[in-house]
Amino acid sequence: MSLPTDERARDAQPEPSGDRTPAGPAAHSVASTAPAALPGRDALDDLLLWDRRALERHVARIEERRARRQPVERELVRLEQDLRAARERAAARRASVPPLRYPDELPVVARREEIAAAIRAHQVVVVAGETGSGKTTQLPKILLECGIGLRGQIAHTQPRRIAARTVAARVAEELGVPLGGAVGFKVRFTDRSARETLLKVMTDGVLLAELREDPDLLRYEAVIVDEAHERSLNIDFLLGYLQRLLPRRPELKLIVTSATIDPQRFADYYGRGTPVVEVSGRTYPVETRYRPLGEDEDDAFDPGLTSGILKALDEIEAERGEIGAGDVLVFLPGEREIREAADSIEQARGARSSGKGVDVLPLYSRLSWADQLRVFQRAARRRVVLATNVAETSITVPGIRSVIDSGLARLSHYSPRAKIQRLPIEPISRASADQRRGRCGRVGPGLCIRLYAEDDYEQREAFTPPEVLRT
Repeated sequence: MSLPTDERARDAQPEPSGDRTPAGPAAHSVASTAPAALPGRDALDDLLLWDRRALERHVARIEERRARRQPVERELVRLEQDLRAARERAAARRASVPPLRYPDELPVVARREEIAAAIRAHQVVVVAGETGSGKTTQLPKILLECGIGLRGQIAHTQPRRIAARTVAARVAEELGVPLGGAVGFKVRFTDRSARETLLKVMTDGVLLAELREDPDLLRYEAVIVDEAHERSLNIDFLLGYLQRLLPRRPELKLIVTSATIDPQRFADYYGRGTPVVEVSGRTYPVETRYRPLGEDEDDAFDPGLTSGILKALDEIEAERGEIGAGDVLVFLPGEREIREAADSIEQARGARSSGKGVDVLPLYSRLSWADQLRVFQRAARRRVVLATNVAETSITVPGIRSVIDSGLARLSHYSPRAKIQRLPIEPISRASADQRRGRCGRVGPGLCIRLYAEDDYEQREAFTPPEVLRT
């Protein structure tokens, strides 16, 4: 069946182009609203990272439709609306940055300009600072001052949940913002952060878990890996993964911080030219006394640990001045030892200490959040804080004037014979012992009593072996 002449002529005419605007009043409004050209990559640079990715996908779809000669007018209108909303969100995020205030007494503040210049000029910066330098709480502010965190979040990793909570609370307090807003945290089973959060403090395990859904960490503009000297499996995996990720994310900033790491070794791992900024700690003179435990004081398994702590407390209380009246931090290997020591101290001392008594406060990772907060609240009475190595570098207990170091800690080991992971009690390294000693020299001259011999200290390993070698 042949078509009429006029229909054949109409079919022979070329099809209208996809860019041609349909007739009608609605089409006129569409054409007047649509942009003349697609936004370039430079127009998206100041947007939030997640908005930029969404708009780039939208632009790609429009270009694909144009290549297929399909209508794109409505897509252009929607792109213009999304672009306008994205710019408003970016402006609101920039306006949400609180005033940045730095405590002048922290040593890291004196090196603020040098650290900021290194961050602007390099993708990776290693900051080596002693305990009490303030690097954990001040580095996020320096990043915000450099304009990092305005397009994406700043990930700040900590090795323990208690450290993540306390660091987030401290930074939020210094910035004068509520916790969970501009400053948030995320640990297992608890997420107090939002998309509007500028700084998100989390455990390193949480950041590793996020890599499953976001392998390129596209929601983050910077990553701070704190306490890298602990060399746990999570920290080592994270550092190795980031080393491979950085070439794919040239705009991502990485800050590696620690108190006792070999900074040049970390810098060489991320490439020659990686700057190392060393910050001195805020320390006062600390007297060290060695009081080794007698093997016949208790039993062979626990050679007088509890009695040694009680004698050390009596020795500290006999000191004159602020050391004798100040708070005491006792390092013990585990939760069971903390409970036993707490019971013995309360029974032996009771209402002593000039009739005012003492507050015995435990501190370990499995403790409830409310009980953990008691350690950071100043009290009228003298405090004796019994802690694991969580108080070694992860968190800072305020007001400590004396330290009693058992020289022991629980370290994870894998037993190939039993095929199980164990947590035996082992002597700590010299680096860990020095970190514990420095905890009593932050607010004034301090006293450190080590419940082991000086020869024992000299014979110990310089650093704690990485967990990857113990598992």
